[in-house]
Amino acid sequence: MAEVPQLAEDEELVAGRRPVEEAFVARREARRLLVVPQRRLALEKLVLHATSLRIPVVEIEGGSLTAIAGFDGHQGIALVVAPRQWAGLDDILALAAQRDEPPLLLVLDSLEDPQNVGTLLRSAEASGVHGAVFPTRRQAPLTPAAVKASAGAVEHLRLAPVDDLPGALADLHARGLRIVGADGDASLTAREADLRGPIAIVVGSEGRGLGPVVRRRCDLLVRIPMHGRIESLNASVAGSILLYEAAAQRGTEERPPGPAPEPAPPDPEAASEPPAPATASPASAGVRRSRKAAPPAPVPAADAADTGDEALLPGAPDAPADAPLDAPADAPLDAPAGAPEV
Repeated sequence: MAEVPQLAEDEELVAGRRPVEEAFVARREARRLLVVPQRRLALEKLVLHATSLRIPVVEIEGGSLTAIAGFDGHQGIALVVAPRQWAGLDDILALAAQRDEPPLLLVLDSLEDPQNVGTLLRSAEASGVHGAVFPTRRQAPLTPAAVKASAGAVEHLRLAPVDDLPGALADLHARGLRIVGADGDASLTAREADLRGPIAIVVGSEGRGLGPVVRRRCDLLVRIPMHGRIESLNASVAGSILLYEAAAQRGTEERPPGPAPEPAPPDPEAASEPPAPATASPASAGVRRSRKAAPPAPVPAADAADTGDEALLPGAPDAPADAPLDAPADAPLDAPAGAPEV
């Protein structure tokens, strides 16, 4: 088995079956595919897809992949890619204008748990958010675990890290957006508040909520009514509810599926060159069941527990629709083939 070097400074890791699929769909610049040999049969469609794109496939022990990824939920596969291209506020607002929609942004105020970050970004992409803004300091980084929690949604969402979050909120306010903060003590519920028009929804950290400076930048504070004995919701759950409340009030429609331009076949003379970097475009954005990017050859979804629908990989080779999978998508690395999901 080949020895796998550590990631270079100009490389990132996308780990997990669904995130790897979405990285392919978004046409991230891939350097190599890492696969645990015991999982190769279940992952063969992704391996074949990488091979068709002339991406090197490297076998690696599960423990080594866990060490590189920083978590053990990688499902035996990871894609080494070029660094992510970050967006700016202008890019996010430009996307809203391109869609002819009032801007809807998600703002994260110093969340500490990568799982919450990933889950919120997944909800943001699925609910039609045009982009997410978060601070570069005192914020959980976008680790492979966070990308995995997003189910690859980060590949289709414009992400804007900022050094000065209160300043960024002031900038958005000056551009006509209302800043709406989530606060359990607010007088208005999310249903009572008007969440239509250009808005940025701010979700605070898990323990402290909104920071005092960020709170002062908010034009409106809203809460989610609690009907049981528990006093609050998880940050990612609360943020997701607010995003979908805003989408409902705005009448956001599902984007109909439509074929994307067929990618050009690989150039034999450029076999050594990596695929073109991904571009954050509306064609690659959308809810899971309404993806605009629909490359020509379907490949069954890698994570059946995730949505149960089919994922489409650009340029993927044909494979039998009933090709067996030897383990559930989210089974632990040492689980036997066909073990039930927990």
